[in-house]
Amino acid sequence: MDQNNANENKTVKRNRRRAPLNINIGIIIFVVIGGYILYCLIAYLKSNPVSGYEVKVGSLSEPATFTGLAIRDEEVVYSDEAGYVNYYMREGERVSSGDLVYSVDSSGELAELLKSAGAESNVMTNDDFNEIRNEILSFTKDFSATKFYHVYDFKYDLQGTTLKLSNLNVLNNINNMANGRLNSVRMMNSPKSGYVVFNVDQYEDLIAADITKEDFERKNYEKKQFVNNELVASGDPVYKIINSEEWQIAIETDTETAQRLKDEGTVQVKFLKTQNTCYASTDVVKHGEGTFVILSFRSYVSTFATDRFLDIEIVMDEKTGLKIPNTSIVEKEFFLIPEEFAEVQSEGSDVCTLGVQSYNDKGQLIVQYLDFEIYERKDGYYYINDPEIELGSIIVKSDSNQTFTVSKKGTLIGVYNINKGYADFRQITIQYQNEEYSIVTPNSNYGLRAYDFIALNASTVSDDDMVYQKMAK
Repeated sequence: MDQNNANENKTVKRNRRRAPLNINIGIIIFVVIGGYILYCLIAYLKSNPVSGYEVKVGSLSEPATFTGLAIRDEEVVYSDEAGYVNYYMREGERVSSGDLVYSVDSSGELAELLKSAGAESNVMTNDDFNEIRNEILSFTKDFSATKFYHVYDFKYDLQGTTLKLSNLNVLNNINNMANGRLNSVRMMNSPKSGYVVFNVDQYEDLIAADITKEDFERKNYEKKQFVNNELVASGDPVYKIINSEEWQIAIETDTETAQRLKDEGTVQVKFLKTQNTCYASTDVVKHGEGTFVILSFRSYVSTFATDRFLDIEIVMDEKTGLKIPNTSIVEKEFFLIPEEFAEVQSEGSDVCTLGVQSYNDKGQLIVQYLDFEIYERKDGYYYINDPEIELGSIIVKSDSNQTFTVSKKGTLIGVYNINKGYADFRQITIQYQNEEYSIVTPNSNYGLRAYDFIALNASTVSDDDMVYQKMAK
């Protein structure tokens, strides 16, 4: 009885050992997914995240810098009497006909009266100090030893600024102190409306049609600045009036640039002194050996009323297209394959089929027809870059025994497109470039399109690199 039970137990154990393994499909799927996640995590930790840049439509301008000569409708006013002059208007301020501009003191009584009353010790406000400080800061910021004549411009500008600040105190005190005693002082009013300027420089009668190369010679330029308490004779100039809001700036250029600006009709001008911008109409004048572009304005005449020479920047041409950073641009070499040795499914397709001659495992010569990405089509060649093609590879023409040995290379300029998670070279055509950005042709064959993502720094990736993108700010 016991022997029989023992035999039955052995049979049961033997049967249990022979039972087939029960595989759970859910466990297999879980292991596969876990392995894939682990692989992706390791790949990410070993990779360098690539900064991406979203391509958008934008524009860049091509600026050109010139030193221009201001031409205004200016009229010099001369003194009717001899004596000491005092001014009562801010330079560059608009006056109406009949407004008080200056006085002439034939005996010097006014100067003595102001001196005795202590009026010469003008109290300057914070605004006055800020105005002088801004003049000094502007000069020191733009100073260049190669343009030392700017020192004289600064001198005249500073004299004019201090003059207009002191004028107001004189005007405020003169009536209180005089009490009818200033019989020798004559108040002189403006004969017409306009902007007053307290200097002359012999350019007041200059017109655009008569401009010459010699007019731009800064070393010969002289400007006489009028100041308070200066002794003048009858018939001497005492100030000038700018009669019109319309004025011009003449610049000297070559014939080609002049024609470009004339064809534009209207250009954007930036005044480098103040960074103000406005638009000007253009015309061209030729006089002697010089070619001059005349820029006409209807604003800012009072802002630059004391400036004869102005540094300006003109936007010569504005290019619009896909705007990309220069750091994303790279040069790359390609093998050149004649078009007749390649087959494409349709015109403009970015894939072609080539018959590549090779040897199989048995050492037999065979031809493999493989698909390759086209990066550019130019001058009868396709630009190909693929590990299957190397220097010396033999390409067989379809339905023919004609062959071509790969030997010729060409260079393309492009960027790395990372839309699909790997680096894919895309050829670009640059229309215009400055120090930071380039404008490239949009929607070109084998090229870029708006809203593509590209590697911000091309040096951080190579062909077919898997990339983990982080967006650039």
